[in-house]
Amino acid sequence: MFVENNLLLQAIGINKQFSGVPVLKDVGLSINKGEVHALMGENGAGKSTLIKIITGVYTKDSGEIFIEGKPVEINSRQDARNFGISVIYQELSLIPALTVVDNIFLGQEIRHRGILDKKEMRRRVKELIEKYEFDINPDAIVQSFGMAKRQLVEILKALSMEAKLIIMDEPTSALSAAESEKLFETISGLRDKGTSILYISHRLEEVYRLSDRLTVMRDGENVGVLTKEEITPAKVMRMMIGREVKQIKDTSGKKIFNDNVLEVKNLAYKNILKDVSFKAYGGEILGIGGLVGSGRTELIRCIYGAEKQSKGTITLNGKPVKKSISKNIRNGFSLVPEDRRSQGFFPVLSIEKNVTIASYDKLAKFGVVSRKKEIELTKKAIKDYDIRPPLRNMPVGNLSGGNQQKVILGRWLTRDLKVLLLDEPTAGIDVGVKGELYQFLEELSKKGTIIIMVSSDLGELTHVADRILVMHDGRFFEEFTHENVTQTAVLLAASGVHTEEGKAL
Repeated sequence: MFVENNLLLQAIGINKQFSGVPVLKDVGLSINKGEVHALMGENGAGKSTLIKIITGVYTKDSGEIFIEGKPVEINSRQDARNFGISVIYQELSLIPALTVVDNIFLGQEIRHRGILDKKEMRRRVKELIEKYEFDINPDAIVQSFGMAKRQLVEILKALSMEAKLIIMDEPTSALSAAESEKLFETISGLRDKGTSILYISHRLEEVYRLSDRLTVMRDGENVGVLTKEEITPAKVMRMMIGREVKQIKDTSGKKIFNDNVLEVKNLAYKNILKDVSFKAYGGEILGIGGLVGSGRTELIRCIYGAEKQSKGTITLNGKPVKKSISKNIRNGFSLVPEDRRSQGFFPVLSIEKNVTIASYDKLAKFGVVSRKKEIELTKKAIKDYDIRPPLRNMPVGNLSGGNQQKVILGRWLTRDLKVLLLDEPTAGIDVGVKGELYQFLEELSKKGTIIIMVSSDLGELTHVADRILVMHDGRFFEEFTHENVTQTAVLLAASGVHTEEGKAL
């Protein structure tokens, strides 16, 4: 257990801007020796930026960092390693085809007279395994391991570099319950031997169980530090959100609910989705909430045909939905993906080509695309969705994030849509354009389209969705109507805590 004021790392008054926009504002963070210190905050709160400054990926604009009471400058990843700071991201950095020993010493090999000293490297790894009581074979190929053991290799790698502080970013996002339990035991063992852990997670139950203290961030600021005894779900959620918000949806103009029904029954996908069932209706905006790794993205990609479920059925009006993207597009399905730059549009192609590329079947006659119709369709999309600048030949990669998203929506909304799937539709988009996109969705739903929207933005879910289903650990956990939802309730449900506002599923 840590001793108060026995500081390992202290950051004071950290500020950081990108393109003139403040992302960290006078942030402080202190971590004691032998402490598990949790860091929580909504997406965009500044957690990742702060971690990247501590680990030398970014440099701070101003502020001070102290290691064991001494002022330091961390200007590179190597600087961070030299000060005993290591980070383990969600996407592990291991090379599967190499052994445990080879992965641990990759880039820092031990040589004797220019020759690799494999015996010494193995000895050191074996010594660490015995010291920390890890159940792992140093000669095993990493490819043969599950995610939990691969994380142990990452931890060993950090310990081999004499890490005093190990930063873990959402470490259980890809782990089963049993694997998570083993990780928790490992973290407790590390703490008992004096290693400090900075534990970044959205999962409140994990934070409460593991952490000695918790720092909460909101809008680029540190809004408070709680001891283990002070941590309660309601208190943490209030700190993360700032206030209780219950937004009322604009219900002016009656929606048209048609007979379209999308039904998912007993859907399973790898070890991510587990027996998922629900219905979505024509004219409804259905919001899907949940934490990173809960299975939201995989669910809508299965519906679209981009991933193939291992079990279960998907039907539209009683007819099976194809496991084919091209067939589903022809049948009125569309997807606006989370990673729009790599999956949503072609950056070097023009607005015109990006808008019309999904409509060639409607623009062509005898296999030849009508240039007149192509231009007319593009001009209509630019006008209807206020794409700026309104230059149909401009490469989409040169547009702002909001206008890129308008191009993607414009592509699909020129078709006869039955089902629109959106994954984090307003991520990285400014407030003004968000409002426009919300209006587009509202108008589209009034025409009877089924809209399913995955979002980590709590305000977006509670403001835009008619109904919200919250996922937890690959299943739907709780359901909210627009009238009874609160942001706090959605966050609690996403963390696996049932609420009075929701209906347990």
